[in-house]
Amino acid sequence: MSRSLRYLWASPTTVVGLVLAFALLRRGRAELVDGVIEAHSPLLGLALNRLTPLAGGAAAITLGHVVIGRNAQALEATRAHERVHVRQYEVWGPLFVPAYFAAGLYALLTGGHPYFDNRFERDARSMC
Repeated sequence: MSRSLRYLWASPTTVVGLVLAFALLRRGRAELVDGVIEAHSPLLGLALNRLTPLAGGAAAITLGHVVIGRNAQALEATRAHERVHVRQYEVWGPLFVPAYFAAGLYALLTGGHPYFDNRFERDARSMC
């Protein structure tokens, strides 16, 4: 699939990521890194801390071709992991979010953890 088609296929979720990132970007920064928009700010950090189900919150989250991080250090530390998720969005497109939650539910129903045993997270960890 061409690069343009990959961006187009992931674009519905990328738009959500852009809206969220720029709505909460006050006193933060957004930049293009290797074709992916990375954004961080105190408000984005607070959202990642409070609105994710992980103990202690998430360091970063990927929404299409947008990666939102707590701060610049978190973006740098998670870059390889989050890039795997970008590639997953390029494959799954708008189906990624429901597939991700289905994989988490499957992990939970089979005695695993919905995040740590989620196949998308396992793939991202194995490729870093």
